[in-house]
Amino acid sequence: MARNIAALAVGLVFGLGLTVSEMVNPAKVLAFLDVFGNWDPSLAFVMAAALLVTAVGYRLVWRRERPLLAEQFSVPANRRVDARLAAGAVLFGIGWGLVGLCPGPAIAALAIGGVDALLFVVALSLGMLLFEWSPLK
Repeated sequence: MARNIAALAVGLVFGLGLTVSEMVNPAKVLAFLDVFGNWDPSLAFVMAAALLVTAVGYRLVWRRERPLLAEQFSVPANRRVDARLAAGAVLFGIGWGLVGLCPGPAIAALAIGGVDALLFVVALSLGMLLFEWSPLK
């Protein structure tokens, strides 16, 4: 139960951060990605702040023998960059560039309404289901 409460709290803080930084606004994201047009660099500061918080967080966490709410750290064994990973990253980037949303901000955008975010999350969910049912796994 404690893990679920912690996950909910972290998700709410993450969603609030995405909303305050306007990463839930596709126009703002697309303006950030338009480096050769009317570029809006403000999201670069959001990303830099996120990297700083993450770096400090990892320093603190790795000093512990185990996580607060788990028996051991869960670190992926596979650290290789392969064709599947690269293809997934490319598809993610293309999708982000086309609509200005990625999964986290789209889910956070559901809280403030909007048909675009809802359609994105439905399409995202269908895509994940199709992948689960496909032989590509």
